[in-house]
Amino acid sequence: MFNFEYYNPTRIVFGKDRITQLGRLVPPEAKVLVLFGGGSVKKFGTLDKVHQNLGARQVVEFGGIEPNPRYSTLMRAVKVVRDEQIDFLLAVGGGSVMDGTKFVALAANHEDNCEDLLQHGFKPVPVAAAVPLGTVVTLPATGSEMNHGGVISHGAGKYPIFSPLVFPRFSILDPTLTFTLPPTQVANGVVDTFIHTVEQYVTVPAEGRFQDRVAEGILQTLIEIGPITLANPTDYDARANLMWCATNGLNGLIGAGVPQDWTTHMIGHELTAMFGIDHGKTLAILQPAVWTVRREQKRAKLLQYAERVWHLTQGSEDERIDRAIEQTRAFFESLGVPTRLTDYGVTAAHIDPLVAALEAHGLTALGEKREVTPAVSRAILEAAL
Repeated sequence: MFNFEYYNPTRIVFGKDRITQLGRLVPPEAKVLVLFGGGSVKKFGTLDKVHQNLGARQVVEFGGIEPNPRYSTLMRAVKVVRDEQIDFLLAVGGGSVMDGTKFVALAANHEDNCEDLLQHGFKPVPVAAAVPLGTVVTLPATGSEMNHGGVISHGAGKYPIFSPLVFPRFSILDPTLTFTLPPTQVANGVVDTFIHTVEQYVTVPAEGRFQDRVAEGILQTLIEIGPITLANPTDYDARANLMWCATNGLNGLIGAGVPQDWTTHMIGHELTAMFGIDHGKTLAILQPAVWTVRREQKRAKLLQYAERVWHLTQGSEDERIDRAIEQTRAFFESLGVPTRLTDYGVTAAHIDPLVAALEAHGLTALGEKREVTPAVSRAILEAAL
């Protein structure tokens, strides 16, 4: 196991009707900017509950944050923060709203060009202060409610941002707030959580036995409850388990001290930017292809995944790996998520521009050992057709 430092200050407030705790979680004198996406939080009453529980505090709203939050939109929110002298941000929504809110928190006090904040990759953004924030989660998927990162869209690219200053002070996770989600968003959330987990687990052995066992538990839980929560969206226990899996899939715990491989996510971001394919769907397309192309580098962990997650113990090593990849693809398909590029109208003719985009964004040495070159990325995309 590698040396590591684990820090996570986010308070999780989980369960039915926990939105009633907003009053004690938000500072009493705060002037609050509530950020959200589309109209669903209004339509289904979540925003009304937020206002009710914020009580007499001054509250300003900012809606319209996109499913892939755009820099230009977020800069309008930054202007609101500055003009209205906002001192607390409350994200009400899914990962995109939370990611966007983190950018707003970092940019609000940044005196230089805020585009600079997008240029630091996985290193902490060098800012001295951020506006404090909390979240009310309405879409379980990204784990953004309990981590210090986000992804922002600008121009034709998607840019990661990280800073310990944007860990949410608190996050309210009420599974009942997710009951009205469209099935495709629920399926995307299951897939996103699954891929977050395997990108920290199906890498190379590092004797992170605790991390492996927790990751395997998340994956097995998703396999069990994914179909249930899609078929029965008001099944509280199934949805509660999905929410807690999503949070723990990317709150830093299972990735501490072990290798990580974010190839699937990085290539997936280019698919979303170029073709508008939902983020979760890009991951379902790419993960089987990543494992197919890099099976030798990942052989040991793929065999562990096959045995411990899918209970595959018969046949040769190659047969077990093949079956694990096949069953992973079948699981995604069972959720109604197609797993081939051609299912989304992306053909061999589009691979050159995708590889060029990866090169333009500096994504030329991906993987746990930085061995995924543009040539390997090309092979992955070809395997995903």
